[in-house]
Amino acid sequence: MPAKKLNNPLPLDDQLCYAIYSAGMAIQRVYKPLLDDLGLTYPQYLVLNVLWREDKLTVGSIAERLALESSTLTPLLKRLEAAGLLRRTRNPANERQVVVALTDKGRELRSRAGCLADALLSSSGQSPAHLNQINRDVRGLRNAIYEHTGVWRSTA
Repeated sequence: MPAKKLNNPLPLDDQLCYAIYSAGMAIQRVYKPLLDDLGLTYPQYLVLNVLWREDKLTVGSIAERLALESSTLTPLLKRLEAAGLLRRTRNPANERQVVVALTDKGRELRSRAGCLADALLSSSGQSPAHLNQINRDVRGLRNAIYEHTGVWRSTA
C-alpha cells in the first residue's frame, strides 16, 4: 500500500486561524492597560459583559454564552465576587444551580468599560462600519464551524 502524501502546512500568514488568533492577541494588548485600570482581566471583562446585557444568570448559562466549561468559569466568578462586582447564590427553585448577579459596584463599572471600543477604533485606524463588517464575518464563520461540529450554539 503506498504511503499517504502529507500536505505541508501553509505559512502562518496564509492561515486564517492564525490571522484571527493574532488579531485577537493584538486587540487584547490594546485593551490590557484599560482593563488594568478597571482591575479586570480580559476573561473577567467578558463575564461582566454578559451580565451587563442580562443580569442574574446561572453559571451554566454564562458558560454557554462564552463557550466555556463551568469549571473554567468558576475561578473567574470567585475572583469577581471577591472584588465585590458580583454575587453568587443558589437558585432556591433548583439547589444545583448557582445564580450570578451583579452588585451595584459591578453595574457601575459598565460605564467605565465603554472606553474599550474607542481604543480599538483609534488603534486600528478602521471605520466603525468596517469593524462591524469584520465582526459579522468572523461571527458567521464561528457559527458555521460550531453548527458543523455541533459543539456550541451562539446565543448572540
